[in-house]
Amino acid sequence: MKILAFAASNSKKSINKQLVSFASTRLTQLKTDSTVDLLDINDYEMPIYSMDREQETGIPQLAHDFLAKIKSADLVMISFAEHNGNYSAAYKNLFDWCSRAEQKLFQDTNVILMATSPGGRGGKSVLEIAEAATPRFGANVLASLSVPSFYDNFDSEKQVISNEDLLNELDRILKLA
Repeated sequence: MKILAFAASNSKKSINKQLVSFASTRLTQLKTDSTVDLLDINDYEMPIYSMDREQETGIPQLAHDFLAKIKSADLVMISFAEHNGNYSAAYKNLFDWCSRAEQKLFQDTNVILMATSPGGRGGKSVLEIAEAATPRFGANVLASLSVPSFYDNFDSEKQVISNEDLLNELDRILKLA
């Protein structure tokens, strides 16, 4: 199984990247025939989307490159950063450009959605938005996971979920893949 994993965050110290990296690595331990392509969305930075820009210059090659990564994956794992209750601007811009190139940008791929934050809600607002939106864009959402209070439930030194209940829930979700 080919896994595409990324954090929907452009932070260099992204806690969501730590979470998705851990989850995708754990999946490769459960399914030993799996490989992970861990992306950094900073590698797909494009001008802010506008219809005028699209008409003037077309869709950037980086959007097509990102879509090709999705198309080549058997499973996409995304961990969303929450900015003011919504997607990060970096992810939203990537999403906007890609959806203009291909409306069903997830291309009927299986998807696991996650979010975390330092707060007690664990990115639940953005996760709810993603759970509602991604199926309309061709995602087959297998499951989602919110990890609240990241620094209390994730050991950043060992790079593992330290909360046993959350770890068990992650394992249950990963078995769906």
